Amino acid sequence: MEEKKFDVKSIIGFVLIFGILVFMMYQNQPTPEELEAQKKAEQEQVEAEKKERQQNETLVTTSDDFTNTQALDSTQQVALQNKLGSFAYAATLPGEDITTVQTDVFELKFNRKGGHLAQVKLKNFVDYDSVPIYLVKENNSAFNIRFGTSDNRTYNTQELPFQPNVTKSGENTVVSMKFKASESAFIEYRYELKPNDYMIDFSIKSQGLSSVFNTSQAIELDWKQKSIRHAKSISYENRYTRLTYMHDDGRVDKLSQNGDDDEIIDDVEWLSYRQHFFSSILTSDDGSFNNVSITSQDLVEDEEIDTLFTKLYTSKMPLAFSGGELNKNLGLYYGPTDSKTLKQYDKGLQESIPFGWGIFGWINKALFIPLFGFLSGFLPYGIAIIVMTILVKILLSFVQYKQFLSQAKMKILKPELDAVREKYKDNKLKAQQETMAIQSRAGASPLSGCLPGLMQIPVFYALFMFFPTAFALRQKSFLWADDLSSFDSVLDLPFHIPFYGDHVSLFPILAAIAIFFYMKMTTGQQMATQPTQEGMPDMAKMMKYMIYFSPILMLIFFNNYASGLSLYYFISNLISIGIMLVIKNYIIDEEKVLAKIEVNKKKPKKQNKFQKKMAEMMEQAEQQKQAQQRGKKK
Repeated sequence: MEEKKFDVKSIIGFVLIFGILVFMMYQNQPTPEELEAQKKAEQEQVEAEKKERQQNETLVTTSDDFTNTQALDSTQQVALQNKLGSFAYAATLPGEDITTVQTDVFELKFNRKGGHLAQVKLKNFVDYDSVPIYLVKENNSAFNIRFGTSDNRTYNTQELPFQPNVTKSGENTVVSMKFKASESAFIEYRYELKPNDYMIDFSIKSQGLSSVFNTSQAIELDWKQKSIRHAKSISYENRYTRLTYMHDDGRVDKLSQNGDDDEIIDDVEWLSYRQHFFSSILTSDDGSFNNVSITSQDLVEDEEIDTLFTKLYTSKMPLAFSGGELNKNLGLYYGPTDSKTLKQYDKGLQESIPFGWGIFGWINKALFIPLFGFLSGFLPYGIAIIVMTILVKILLSFVQYKQFLSQAKMKILKPELDAVREKYKDNKLKAQQETMAIQSRAGASPLSGCLPGLMQIPVFYALFMFFPTAFALRQKSFLWADDLSSFDSVLDLPFHIPFYGDHVSLFPILAAIAIFFYMKMTTGQQMATQPTQEGMPDMAKMMKYMIYFSPILMLIFFNNYASGLSLYYFISNLISIGIMLVIKNYIIDEEKVLAKIEVNKKKPKKQNKFQKKMAEMMEQAEQQKQAQQRGKKK
């Protein structure tokens, strides 16, 4: 009964509250004047939103939009004439300060002042913090042409007003920025943007200015740009951020990776301001640049303080006159430093990627890039790395077999070699001669185990260059790693450790543990069979140090490296341990090896020229030693 009373009271309360709200709404209803003001505000908001949508769409205008000049009094006209000379007309023309154009891959903003790009936003990519990738933003870039005129004036276009004009040419968008002396006399920056294309066709041309230019004074193009940080580790990103250029019919060179550097070069085909996984590239499409002055300044002195930019690049190059006018066809690439994307332009731009020099780069381009591209086409990226690692280890398994076979031979010969060293313990040179003779007759040598290992170095270094530059790995996750092209932090530290960083990466730890056990199993056996040669360093002692030094180096050095690289080394060493156990326990039969050694001992051993020379030198050294001993006895 009490519950029913409570329900009735609740209903009455709700009704009262509803009535009060209706009464208040009635008392506070707007007056006709207020309704009119509200309607006007809503219309203004609609117009503002419409204007904003139009700005975000491709702007298409015609030259008719800019034919009317602003009305100036005589004093203003004189002031402009004194300031801009032949180009005073440019300051009288209307135009938006910023012209925004969008394509499938870009959001570009062109600045009326200077006529060049005020912003380059890549629409399909974000940085480590999910912020859109900007290659040009907030005055980190400057593009200027410096030229002289017949009235002894010097102009810098980055300070001057250009008139924008955006049109369509089929599916392409054309942006024309003109610095005008009159309607028929001007300098024009022409940009042609194609759908789904990171390359912008860019030209610098003049019309009707042959009598205005001072052709005895060189025109200089000046391009500057600060590279904006995009990665978690600015120091790691900076390691792969370099000014790269192609010159002399296909030769590719770079400025310094660390510190400041500068160079003056000729016959330049393109310049790449590479920012690790993204690049800004200027190409010359109608003849190379000559007498180009380039500089690179490292902006990361302290990664805890310098967190915005990595390097400052500058390029200065003269532009030649053609019939008293400017006419230079160029290309501007703003996009990913991706081999597949760059290769489609047929300009050798993919050579700006540091695949490694000589044979190392060849291995990457001919083997690992196509192989990984094939595997990642149908496998998750982490699995593709594991499968590629397995294939590489199978390919190099014969190298491990040669190493273990050599170790087995040395292990079998050890008692005989120990007896020789004991017999000639007072004559180290004779002991060394006999040791070499036994090894030669048996077909065993310590070097035979080292030489196959040297064959792995090109593969090791090629992969060391492949993983940090593989654009396909960027922001691809695997297990706990959210980006295989960057470090896999499992613990953030509240402090920074020199050379290590402010985080703990797990894949380098696993790789360090795997390499420790692998070296313990292989190097331990080598130490047991490795004799100490007269006059030679104690190799057993050096190997002992390497067992501990290599994992520590792996742990520290790779803490900030691409987790994909550490994953490769971890899997690689696990597979190596497995191959070693199989070879040791199931393939190499020490009794058969001993029998083969005995057969080799009975065969006459023909020495090569090097072995003969070494034997002669050791024999001469032995004779000199004996002569000295006889001289002392006398």
